[in-house]
Amino acid sequence: MNTTLRRVVIAAATVSMAATMAACGKAGSSNSGAASVSKGFRIGIALPENQTARYEAYDKPMLEAKLKQLCPKCQVDYENAAQNANTQQQQVDTLINDGDKVIILDAVDYKAIQPSVQKAHDKGVKIVAYDRLAQGPVDAYTSFDNEKVGEQQGQALLAAMGSKATPSSQIVMVDGDKGDPNAAQFKAGAHKVLDGKVKIAAEYDTNGWLANNANSEVSGAIARIGAKNIAAIYSANDGMAAGVISALQSAHVSPLPPVSGQDSQLDGVQRVVAGTQAFTIYKPYRDEANTAAEMAVDLATGKSVSDVAPDSQSSATNKDIPSKLIATQVLTQKNVKQTVIDGGLYTVSQICAGQYASACSKIGLS
Repeated sequence: MNTTLRRVVIAAATVSMAATMAACGKAGSSNSGAASVSKGFRIGIALPENQTARYEAYDKPMLEAKLKQLCPKCQVDYENAAQNANTQQQQVDTLINDGDKVIILDAVDYKAIQPSVQKAHDKGVKIVAYDRLAQGPVDAYTSFDNEKVGEQQGQALLAAMGSKATPSSQIVMVDGDKGDPNAAQFKAGAHKVLDGKVKIAAEYDTNGWLANNANSEVSGAIARIGAKNIAAIYSANDGMAAGVISALQSAHVSPLPPVSGQDSQLDGVQRVVAGTQAFTIYKPYRDEANTAAEMAVDLATGKSVSDVAPDSQSSATNKDIPSKLIATQVLTQKNVKQTVIDGGLYTVSQICAGQYASACSKIGLS
Protein backbone atom coordinates (compact mmCIF):
# COMPACT_ATOMS: atom_id res chain seq x y z
CA MET A 1 0.00 0.00 0.00
CA ASN A 2 1.54 3.36 -0.98
CA THR A 3 1.89 6.23 1.51
CA THR A 4 -0.98 8.31 0.08
CA LEU A 5 -3.43 5.40 0.14
CA ARG A 6 -2.38 4.48 3.70
CA ARG A 7 -3.12 8.06 4.85
CA VAL A 8 -6.56 7.98 3.24
CA VAL A 9 -7.44 4.66 4.94
CA ILE A 10 -6.22 5.85 8.34
CA ALA A 11 -8.12 9.13 8.00
CA ALA A 12 -11.31 7.33 7.02
CA ALA A 13 -10.96 4.93 9.94
CA THR A 14 -10.39 7.81 12.33
CA VAL A 15 -13.50 9.64 11.12
CA SER A 16 -15.57 6.46 11.37
CA MET A 17 -14.37 5.77 14.92
CA ALA A 18 -15.05 9.35 16.00
CA ALA A 19 -18.56 9.19 14.57
CA THR A 20 -19.22 5.90 16.34
CA MET A 21 -17.97 7.25 19.66
CA ALA A 22 -20.05 10.40 19.26
CA ALA A 23 -23.14 8.35 18.50
CA CYS A 24 -22.53 6.16 21.54
CA GLY A 25 -22.05 9.20 23.74
CA LYS A 26 -25.30 10.71 22.52
CA ALA A 27 -27.22 7.51 23.07
CA GLY A 28 -25.85 7.19 26.58
CA SER A 29 -26.86 10.73 27.58
CA SER A 30 -30.30 10.97 26.02
CA ASN A 31 -33.63 9.21 26.33
CA SER A 32 -34.98 10.92 23.21
CA GLY A 33 -36.80 9.13 20.43
CA ALA A 34 -40.34 7.82 20.36
CA ALA A 35 -41.02 4.68 22.36
CA SER A 36 -43.26 1.81 21.32
CA VAL A 37 -46.22 0.37 23.23
CA SER A 38 -45.76 -2.97 21.50
CA LYS A 39 -42.19 -3.24 22.80
CA GLY A 40 -42.72 -1.45 26.09
CA PHE A 41 -40.64 1.21 27.83
CA ARG A 42 -39.99 2.64 31.28
CA ILE A 43 -42.33 5.14 32.91
CA GLY A 44 -41.48 6.95 36.14
CA ILE A 45 -43.89 8.06 38.85
CA ALA A 46 -42.51 10.56 41.39
CA LEU A 47 -44.98 11.43 44.15
CA PRO A 48 -44.27 14.00 46.86
CA GLU A 49 -45.13 12.52 50.25
CA ASN A 50 -46.89 9.84 52.24
CA GLN A 51 -48.36 11.90 55.09
CA THR A 52 -51.45 12.66 53.02
CA ALA A 53 -53.32 9.37 52.65
CA ARG A 54 -54.29 9.86 49.03
CA TYR A 55 -50.88 9.30 47.44
CA GLU A 56 -50.18 5.76 48.56
CA ALA A 57 -53.82 4.69 48.85
CA TYR A 58 -55.20 6.09 45.59
CA ASP A 59 -52.85 7.94 43.24
CA LYS A 60 -50.13 5.28 43.10
CA PRO A 61 -52.35 2.23 42.48
CA MET A 62 -54.64 4.12 40.10
CA LEU A 63 -51.73 5.44 38.03
CA GLU A 64 -50.09 2.02 37.90
CA ALA A 65 -53.32 0.28 36.89
CA LYS A 66 -54.05 2.69 34.04
CA LEU A 67 -50.46 2.63 32.79
CA LYS A 68 -50.49 -1.17 32.70
CA GLN A 69 -53.79 -1.10 30.83
CA LEU A 70 -52.44 1.32 28.23
CA CYS A 71 -49.00 -0.28 27.97
CA PRO A 72 -48.89 -3.86 29.31
CA LYS A 73 -45.20 -4.31 28.51
CA CYS A 74 -44.13 -1.04 30.12
CA GLN A 75 -42.09 -1.01 33.32
CA VAL A 76 -43.38 1.43 35.93
CA ASP A 77 -40.76 2.83 38.33
CA TYR A 78 -42.19 4.37 41.49
CA GLU A 79 -40.63 6.91 43.87
CA ASN A 80 -42.03 8.79 46.88
CA ALA A 81 -40.00 11.69 48.27
CA ALA A 82 -41.52 11.70 51.80
CA GLN A 83 -41.90 15.51 51.64
CA ASN A 84 -38.17 16.08 50.98
CA ALA A 85 -37.39 18.27 47.97
CA ASN A 86 -33.74 17.17 47.83
CA THR A 87 -34.76 13.52 47.91
CA GLN A 88 -37.15 14.09 45.04
CA GLN A 89 -34.45 15.74 42.93
CA GLN A 90 -32.27 12.67 43.44
CA GLN A 91 -35.16 10.36 42.60
CA VAL A 92 -35.96 12.19 39.37
CA ASP A 93 -32.27 12.11 38.40
CA THR A 94 -32.28 8.35 39.02
CA LEU A 95 -35.36 7.86 36.83
CA ILE A 96 -33.70 9.85 34.06
CA ASN A 97 -30.46 7.86 34.32
CA ASP A 98 -32.36 4.57 34.40
CA GLY A 99 -33.80 5.32 30.99
CA ASP A 100 -37.39 6.29 31.77
CA LYS A 101 -38.98 7.87 28.72
CA VAL A 102 -41.54 9.91 30.67
CA ILE A 103 -42.02 10.87 34.31
CA ILE A 104 -45.31 11.65 36.03
CA LEU A 105 -44.16 14.21 38.58
CA ASP A 106 -45.99 15.60 41.61
CA ALA A 107 -43.47 18.07 42.98
CA VAL A 108 -42.64 18.45 46.66
CA ASP A 109 -41.50 22.00 45.91
CA TYR A 110 -42.55 23.33 42.52
CA LYS A 111 -39.62 25.78 42.36
CA ALA A 112 -36.86 23.55 43.72
CA ILE A 113 -37.62 20.80 41.20
CA GLN A 114 -37.02 23.07 38.18
CA PRO A 115 -33.38 21.97 37.56
CA SER A 116 -34.49 18.33 37.44
CA VAL A 117 -37.30 19.17 35.02
CA GLN A 118 -34.79 21.02 32.85
CA LYS A 119 -32.40 18.07 33.00
CA ALA A 120 -35.18 15.72 31.90
CA HIS A 121 -36.02 18.03 29.00
CA ASP A 122 -32.38 18.20 27.94
CA LYS A 123 -32.19 14.38 27.97
CA GLY A 124 -35.37 14.00 25.93
CA VAL A 125 -37.45 12.74 28.89
CA LYS A 126 -41.05 13.98 28.92
CA ILE A 127 -42.57 15.39 32.12
CA VAL A 128 -46.24 15.20 33.05
CA ALA A 129 -46.87 17.56 35.96
CA TYR A 130 -49.36 15.77 38.18
CA ASP A 131 -51.61 17.61 40.65
CA ARG A 132 -49.02 20.41 41.10
CA LEU A 133 -47.61 22.48 38.25
CA ALA A 134 -43.82 22.30 38.54
CA GLN A 135 -41.64 25.03 37.11
CA GLY A 136 -39.47 24.29 34.10
CA PRO A 137 -40.21 22.88 30.61
CA VAL A 138 -43.14 20.64 31.57
CA ASP A 139 -44.77 18.83 28.63
CA ALA A 140 -48.29 18.35 30.02
CA TYR A 141 -50.24 19.00 33.21
CA THR A 142 -53.31 17.63 34.92
CA SER A 143 -54.86 18.64 38.20
CA PHE A 144 -58.05 20.06 39.61
CA ASP A 145 -59.15 23.68 39.28
CA ASN A 146 -57.41 24.67 42.49
CA GLU A 147 -58.68 28.23 42.79
CA LYS A 148 -62.19 26.91 42.19
CA VAL A 149 -61.58 24.39 45.00
CA GLY A 150 -60.75 27.29 47.31
CA GLU A 151 -63.93 29.07 46.24
CA GLN A 152 -65.96 25.93 46.94
CA GLN A 153 -64.37 25.69 50.39
CA GLY A 154 -65.16 29.32 51.15
CA GLN A 155 -68.76 29.05 49.98
CA ALA A 156 -69.33 25.82 51.89
CA LEU A 157 -67.78 27.29 55.05
CA LEU A 158 -70.12 30.29 54.91
CA ALA A 159 -73.07 27.97 54.37
CA ALA A 160 -72.03 25.86 57.37
CA MET A 161 -71.75 29.00 59.52
CA GLY A 162 -75.30 30.01 58.66
CA SER A 163 -76.43 33.12 60.53
CA LYS A 164 -72.99 33.43 62.13
CA ALA A 165 -71.45 34.34 58.77
CA THR A 166 -71.19 38.09 59.40
CA PRO A 167 -68.41 40.62 58.77
CA SER A 168 -67.66 40.71 62.49
CA SER A 169 -67.45 36.93 62.94
CA GLN A 170 -63.85 35.80 63.45
CA ILE A 171 -62.42 32.81 61.65
CA VAL A 172 -58.98 31.18 61.54
CA MET A 173 -57.38 30.08 58.27
CA VAL A 174 -54.86 27.21 58.00
CA ASP A 175 -53.80 27.47 54.38
CA GLY A 176 -51.38 24.67 53.64
CA ASP A 177 -47.80 24.05 52.59
CA LYS A 178 -45.80 27.08 51.45
CA GLY A 179 -43.88 24.95 48.93
CA ASP A 180 -47.03 23.74 47.20
CA PRO A 181 -48.37 26.07 44.48
CA ASN A 182 -51.83 24.56 44.93
CA ALA A 183 -51.97 25.87 48.50
CA ALA A 184 -51.61 29.43 47.23
CA GLN A 185 -54.42 28.83 44.74
CA PHE A 186 -56.72 27.30 47.38
CA LYS A 187 -55.98 30.29 49.57
CA ALA A 188 -56.69 32.79 46.80
CA GLY A 189 -59.99 31.14 45.94
CA ALA A 190 -61.08 31.01 49.59
CA HIS A 191 -60.19 34.67 50.14
CA LYS A 192 -62.16 35.62 47.05
CA VAL A 193 -65.28 34.30 48.79
CA LEU A 194 -64.54 34.97 52.48
CA ASP A 195 -63.07 38.47 52.40
CA GLY A 196 -65.65 40.99 53.57
CA LYS A 197 -68.08 38.26 54.62
CA VAL A 198 -66.16 37.33 57.79
CA LYS A 199 -63.14 38.63 59.71
CA ILE A 200 -59.88 36.72 59.29
CA ALA A 201 -58.59 36.80 62.87
CA ALA A 202 -55.54 34.58 62.25
CA GLU A 203 -54.00 32.94 59.21
CA TYR A 204 -51.17 30.45 58.78
CA ASP A 205 -49.11 29.13 55.87
CA THR A 206 -47.85 25.79 57.17
CA ASN A 207 -44.67 23.81 56.60
CA GLY A 208 -45.94 20.64 55.00
CA TRP A 209 -49.51 19.38 55.12
CA LEU A 210 -49.08 18.14 58.68
CA ALA A 211 -51.80 17.66 61.29
CA ASN A 212 -49.33 18.43 64.09
CA ASN A 213 -48.47 21.81 62.61
CA ALA A 214 -52.13 22.68 62.15
CA ASN A 215 -52.84 21.58 65.71
CA SER A 216 -50.10 23.84 67.07
CA GLU A 217 -51.25 26.82 65.00
CA VAL A 218 -54.90 26.50 66.01
CA SER A 219 -53.97 25.94 69.68
CA GLY A 220 -52.10 29.24 69.53
CA ALA A 221 -55.05 30.96 67.86
CA ILE A 222 -57.43 29.67 70.54
CA ALA A 223 -55.14 31.04 73.26
CA ARG A 224 -54.94 34.47 71.63
CA ILE A 225 -58.45 34.91 70.28
CA GLY A 226 -60.45 32.85 72.73
CA ALA A 227 -62.34 29.67 71.88
CA LYS A 228 -65.75 31.34 72.14
CA ASN A 229 -64.69 34.00 69.64
CA ILE A 230 -63.80 31.61 66.79
CA ALA A 231 -66.83 31.15 64.54
CA ALA A 232 -65.21 28.76 62.03
CA ILE A 233 -61.86 27.39 60.90
CA TYR A 234 -60.75 27.07 57.31
CA SER A 235 -58.47 24.04 56.95
CA ALA A 236 -57.09 23.60 53.45
CA ASN A 237 -57.18 19.78 53.60
CA ASP A 238 -58.45 16.83 55.62
CA GLY A 239 -55.08 15.88 57.06
CA MET A 240 -54.74 19.28 58.73
CA ALA A 241 -58.43 19.27 59.68
CA ALA A 242 -57.68 16.30 61.94
CA GLY A 243 -55.13 18.43 63.82
CA VAL A 244 -57.49 21.42 63.90
CA ILE A 245 -60.34 19.39 65.39
CA SER A 246 -57.99 17.78 67.91
CA ALA A 247 -56.89 21.25 69.07
CA LEU A 248 -60.51 22.33 69.49
CA GLN A 249 -61.38 19.21 71.43
CA SER A 250 -58.31 19.57 73.65
CA ALA A 251 -59.49 23.10 74.47
CA HIS A 252 -62.92 21.63 75.35
CA VAL A 253 -64.68 23.69 72.67
CA SER A 254 -68.31 22.59 72.43
CA PRO A 255 -70.10 22.67 70.13
CA LEU A 256 -67.34 22.59 67.55
CA PRO A 257 -67.33 25.45 65.03
CA PRO A 258 -67.50 24.49 61.34
CA VAL A 259 -64.17 23.14 60.07
CA SER A 260 -63.42 22.71 56.36
CA GLY A 261 -61.31 20.13 54.57
CA GLN A 262 -60.33 18.77 51.19
CA ASP A 263 -59.33 15.49 49.52
CA SER A 264 -62.13 13.25 50.87
CA GLN A 265 -59.70 11.13 52.88
CA LEU A 266 -61.49 8.26 54.57
CA ASP A 267 -61.06 9.80 58.02
CA GLY A 268 -62.23 13.15 56.64
CA VAL A 269 -65.38 11.62 55.20
CA GLN A 270 -65.98 9.83 58.50
CA ARG A 271 -65.67 13.12 60.40
CA VAL A 272 -68.19 14.68 58.01
CA VAL A 273 -70.55 11.77 58.66
CA ALA A 274 -70.04 12.18 62.41
CA GLY A 275 -70.54 15.95 62.23
CA THR A 276 -67.15 17.01 63.61
CA GLN A 277 -66.01 18.29 60.19
CA ALA A 278 -68.45 20.39 58.19
CA PHE A 279 -67.43 19.20 54.72
CA THR A 280 -64.60 18.09 52.50
CA ILE A 281 -63.91 18.44 48.78
CA TYR A 282 -64.44 15.35 46.66
CA LYS A 283 -61.76 14.94 44.02
CA PRO A 284 -62.20 12.14 41.48
CA TYR A 285 -58.63 10.86 41.70
CA ARG A 286 -59.26 8.12 39.16
CA ASP A 287 -60.03 10.73 36.49
CA GLU A 288 -56.84 12.60 37.32
CA ALA A 289 -54.72 9.45 37.34
CA ASN A 290 -56.22 8.18 34.09
CA THR A 291 -55.58 11.52 32.40
CA ALA A 292 -51.93 11.58 33.55
CA ALA A 293 -51.38 8.02 32.37
CA GLU A 294 -52.83 8.78 28.93
CA MET A 295 -50.68 11.90 28.67
CA ALA A 296 -47.57 9.94 29.64
CA VAL A 297 -48.06 7.17 27.09
CA ASP A 298 -48.93 9.62 24.31
CA LEU A 299 -45.89 11.80 25.01
CA ALA A 300 -43.51 8.85 25.19
CA THR A 301 -44.76 7.43 21.91
CA GLY A 302 -44.62 10.75 20.09
CA LYS A 303 -48.37 11.34 19.89
CA SER A 304 -50.18 14.63 20.41
CA VAL A 305 -51.87 15.07 23.78
CA SER A 306 -54.46 17.49 22.40
CA ASP A 307 -57.31 15.00 22.75
CA VAL A 308 -56.42 14.33 26.39
CA ALA A 309 -55.41 17.90 27.24
CA PRO A 310 -57.83 20.32 25.59
CA ASP A 311 -56.84 23.30 27.75
CA SER A 312 -53.62 25.14 28.58
CA GLN A 313 -52.02 26.49 31.74
CA SER A 314 -48.90 28.57 32.33
CA SER A 315 -46.28 28.63 35.05
CA ALA A 316 -43.73 31.34 35.83
CA THR A 317 -41.27 29.59 33.49
CA ASN A 318 -43.39 27.94 30.83
CA LYS A 319 -46.39 29.12 28.84
CA ASP A 320 -49.33 27.33 27.26
CA ILE A 321 -48.72 23.89 28.75
CA PRO A 322 -51.26 21.34 27.40
CA SER A 323 -53.54 20.72 30.36
CA LYS A 324 -56.70 19.22 31.73
CA LEU A 325 -58.35 20.44 34.92
CA ILE A 326 -60.88 18.10 36.52
CA ALA A 327 -64.06 19.26 38.27
CA THR A 328 -64.52 18.84 42.03
CA GLN A 329 -67.52 18.79 44.35
CA VAL A 330 -68.31 19.76 47.95
CA LEU A 331 -69.02 16.65 50.03
CA THR A 332 -71.42 16.97 52.97
CA GLN A 333 -73.57 14.51 54.89
CA LYS A 334 -76.18 14.87 52.16
CA ASN A 335 -74.17 13.52 49.22
CA VAL A 336 -71.69 10.97 50.58
CA LYS A 337 -73.24 8.24 48.42
CA GLN A 338 -73.32 10.36 45.24
CA THR A 339 -69.64 11.27 45.56
CA VAL A 340 -67.11 8.91 47.14
CA ILE A 341 -69.29 5.80 47.11
CA ASP A 342 -70.66 6.09 43.57
CA GLY A 343 -67.19 7.26 42.49
CA GLY A 344 -65.69 3.99 43.73
CA LEU A 345 -63.43 5.58 46.33
CA TYR A 346 -64.96 3.83 49.36
CA THR A 347 -67.68 1.38 50.27
CA VAL A 348 -70.38 2.01 52.85
CA SER A 349 -68.82 -0.62 55.09
CA GLN A 350 -65.46 1.20 55.02
CA ILE A 351 -67.01 4.55 55.95
CA CYS A 352 -69.44 3.17 58.51
CA ALA A 353 -67.04 0.89 60.34
CA GLY A 354 -66.89 0.79 64.13
CA GLN A 355 -67.76 4.01 65.91
CA TYR A 356 -69.22 5.55 62.74
CA ALA A 357 -72.01 2.99 62.35
CA SER A 358 -74.54 4.96 64.39
CA ALA A 359 -73.66 8.23 62.69
CA CYS A 360 -74.17 6.60 59.29
CA SER A 361 -77.54 5.28 60.44
CA LYS A 362 -78.63 8.77 61.49
CA ILE A 363 -78.00 10.21 58.02
CA GLY A 364 -79.46 7.19 56.22
CA LEU A 365 -76.18 5.83 54.90
CA SER A 366 -76.38 2.07 54.80
